[in-house]
Amino acid sequence: MGFFSRLAEVIKSNLNDLINRAEDPEKMLDQVVVDMRAQLVEAKKQVAVAIADEKKLERQAQKEAAVAAEWEKKAMLAVRAGDDDLAKQALSRQRQLQEVADQYQAQWEKQKHAVEQLKTALRALNSKIEEANRKKGVLIARKRRADAMKSIEETMAGMKEASAFETFERLERKVEQVEAEADAQSELNKEMGGDVLKQRFQDLEADAGTDEALLALKQKMGVAPAAPAVAARVETSAAGDEEAELAELEQALAELKAREGAE
Repeated sequence: MGFFSRLAEVIKSNLNDLINRAEDPEKMLDQVVVDMRAQLVEAKKQVAVAIADEKKLERQAQKEAAVAAEWEKKAMLAVRAGDDDLAKQALSRQRQLQEVADQYQAQWEKQKHAVEQLKTALRALNSKIEEANRKKGVLIARKRRADAMKSIEETMAGMKEASAFETFERLERKVEQVEAEADAQSELNKEMGGDVLKQRFQDLEADAGTDEALLALKQKMGVAPAAPAVAARVETSAAGDEEAELAELEQALAELKAREGAE
């Protein structure tokens, strides 16, 4: 377990060093994950070595136990042959070998327990690295959002007394002034060019068309019956309107001739 303690110290030291000299947090986080994965690879190698040692101890314990069992069988053979002295010597050898086998067995059990602890620690380390990798994405997103907010705040702070917005307002007022001057010039040109007279005729035609449309709608709805008397009144009204229009036309022509004579 001392290996993982040293590994934790190495990772912590590397992280502190990266944080102290970091210029780009995103690169730093990527490098942290890369370093942690590299350390994980080394940890796996160490655990693999421990597992191999465990397997070796297990085989050695089994081997010594098997040899001890063979000497016990030899002691039995000597007893059957009536040679107790030879049997004692065989049992003495069996006892020595069994002690060695027991020592290997005890070491194997300790190593097996240590390997289980190493495997558990390795799984925990792998989970921590995966968690760090997931958090990396969250931290990067938070960093980018913070950078964006900082940029906006700096931009707003750089606009002394909202000068940029005041500039837009002045430009808007200037555009409105130009538009007003253009409308005034257009109206003046119409006045000087005789367009007013033309517009008056167009207005009269539009009014007449509107009256006719209204009358047709009322007749369609049944609220204005198309009686001969009504038609006659409409024709009389229309004739009166035509006479009024002709009078206005003659007056407008006289005004135009007078203006041309004055020029």
